[in-house]
Amino acid sequence: MRRMVEPVVPSGSVPDITDELLRLFSSGQAVASYPRLAGLLSAAEPADFARACHQLARLDPDDVLKAHPDSTAVTVAVTGHGTLSTLVPPLTGELARHGLLLRPFVSDFDSYVFDLLDQDSELYRRGADLTLCVLDPMIVFDEVPVPWRPADVERVLDDKLRTLERITAAFTAGAHGTLVLNTMPLPRRFTAQLVDHRSRSELGAVWREANARLLRMAAEAPGLVVIDLDPLVAEGIAVTDPRMSTYAKAHLSAELLARYAREIGHLARHTAGRSKKCLVLDLDGTLWGGVLGDDGVEGVELSGSPKGEAFNGVQRVVKQIGSQGVLVAVVSKNEITLVREAFRERQDSVLREDDMVRIIANWRPKHDNLTELAQTLNLGVDSFVFVDDSALECGLVRSELPGVAVVRVDGDPALHVGKILRDGWFDTPVLTVEDRRRVVRYQEELVRKDFLDSFDSVQDFLRELKVTVRLAAVQDAEIPRVSQLTLRTNQFNLTTRRLQQAQVRELADDPAARVLTIHSGDRFGDNGLVGAVFTRQDGDILHIDNFVLSCRVFSRGIEQAALAAVLERAKADGVQAVYGTYRPTKKNGAVKDLYPRYGFTPAAEDGAALVFRHDLRQIPDRPEHVSLHEEL
Repeated sequence: MRRMVEPVVPSGSVPDITDELLRLFSSGQAVASYPRLAGLLSAAEPADFARACHQLARLDPDDVLKAHPDSTAVTVAVTGHGTLSTLVPPLTGELARHGLLLRPFVSDFDSYVFDLLDQDSELYRRGADLTLCVLDPMIVFDEVPVPWRPADVERVLDDKLRTLERITAAFTAGAHGTLVLNTMPLPRRFTAQLVDHRSRSELGAVWREANARLLRMAAEAPGLVVIDLDPLVAEGIAVTDPRMSTYAKAHLSAELLARYAREIGHLARHTAGRSKKCLVLDLDGTLWGGVLGDDGVEGVELSGSPKGEAFNGVQRVVKQIGSQGVLVAVVSKNEITLVREAFRERQDSVLREDDMVRIIANWRPKHDNLTELAQTLNLGVDSFVFVDDSALECGLVRSELPGVAVVRVDGDPALHVGKILRDGWFDTPVLTVEDRRRVVRYQEELVRKDFLDSFDSVQDFLRELKVTVRLAAVQDAEIPRVSQLTLRTNQFNLTTRRLQQAQVRELADDPAARVLTIHSGDRFGDNGLVGAVFTRQDGDILHIDNFVLSCRVFSRGIEQAALAAVLERAKADGVQAVYGTYRPTKKNGAVKDLYPRYGFTPAAEDGAALVFRHDLRQIPDRPEHVSLHEEL
């Protein structure tokens, strides 16, 4: 079957976005229309985006929150050695592009040591979600003597790194957010001041060793992220503007700070629980060259030509991403038998069927297929990144499913990889064991769904599923996964309180608090660590501060078994009542009746949160089909 000729996209589509952004800002409607800005900014040309960033930075975050109380605000504190006020506009725009609202705090010039070592400083009082300590080359060269040699630079670097280690330790002990450091690029203006190549080599080695030491700090401090600026500079971005560095003490160029702000936007998105989970790809023109229906399985380009090699490279990158816990799916207008044959028979195809969590090939609208895929995987469509070479398909998905991140790859396939990777949709501070097994577990989940279809009733299905649950106190090795659950889980998340690793560890070490992990499995395999219950005891009262459960294991009685065990243990410990908190969000409506369903009664309202009480007189039964093992 031949692919239909697509209508030409009007050349005025981009100017329309430009005009709309201009209209919203010039008419004073930007605050009222703030939720719309994410889509407009994502589609804006770079120059228009940069102008919009400066307009956005003039908005009062309190005005936006007053107009849109459901907006997610992220507090970002900025400190460092040089002048950093130019970082605020691109940072504001990058967060807005992800539907987030920036609350910025910029400390005084060259105050980073005081800011971060004194836990009574204004910076600490802000309680920032992200604290950016922006490092630049002048942090070192402002302190070397004149004349200087590589040994002088090495001495100053060692002193600075020891200070940064002290700062990291102080931050970990006194703050709950994430500290962000960065490597320091070495501009040629400094290497060129050494006239012999041997000294230049020595300086380069000393500088790189210091940056390597800085990067390794992240492995030892859970609350630390180190952004490597070298890959950004390699994109052709100037490290510094000599005039701005000399006259304004702005030691990193505006272009580099803007690119750095994009990386921080990705980190903020993760902090706010908005990381993407599934990469959904078209086939023709995206993963291989040509049209499968016209050219046949052997005719599509995957090797043997420059374009074929380019598409092969795209597949290699997709496989690499999928190996780290990102779900990969295909949604294509094609015949399913041909698609499966291509993945099975083409020896030069890097991707195989078992690399994908689902392959959908039919002639339905792609936005309908995406909606169905989300239901099948029990994910929100806003967890999808959709990649297609068709302007028409991309436009339809943007229009019908605004929450989907749309990446259009067109023209030269050698540029596809850069476009797919540009926005760090799947960035996460640390990769867990659960991440590496996620694709297999979702594939097993689809087998469970097929198993369900073979039964006349859900109860019969659950009985034969043979669900097992283990409820136990969190172990040190599990802390990254528990933190990740609070950050990534949106549907079964009773309060949507996002916890960094340091916060989980603090709760685990608190004698009055408990962090209980939920592991589950069944006849089809081990689901791994799928949930957590956070409790806190105050005298003879127990508070359930949060309860999170992976969307993969909904509606199997796991939540009932875990909650019943917590209540039973509370009663055995002499607790008089258990209180549970539910804070409604746009995504967790499915659990709004969780507490009432299991015998809790309304007790109070705490702002936007609802508090429920259980008197422990009639504890819910454990589900008969669940085998529960406790290690409390």
